[in-house]
Amino acid sequence: MIRRRVVVSGRVQGVWYRGTCRRVAVANGVAGWVRNLDDGRVEAAFEGPADAVERLVGWAREGPEHAAVTAVDVHDEPPEGLTGFEVR
Repeated sequence: MIRRRVVVSGRVQGVWYRGTCRRVAVANGVAGWVRNLDDGRVEAAFEGPADAVERLVGWAREGPEHAAVTAVDVHDEPPEGLTGFEVR
């Protein structure tokens, strides 16, 4: 089990980024959360099996169809034992 926190920059608000992120996370068995930040970025935490978490980090670099991701900062964090995936 690993945890990665990502902060995504670009056109990532108002393009269904959070909802799509939740759907992709649940489909991959990844727990965590995703939220909009006041500065226009999106922040998310992904927790679960290493291969599934890395798939979500890869997805975060592209986002949903109408997103235009310009940067993704990835931070390793200790797992918290989260269950489910929440849009905050």
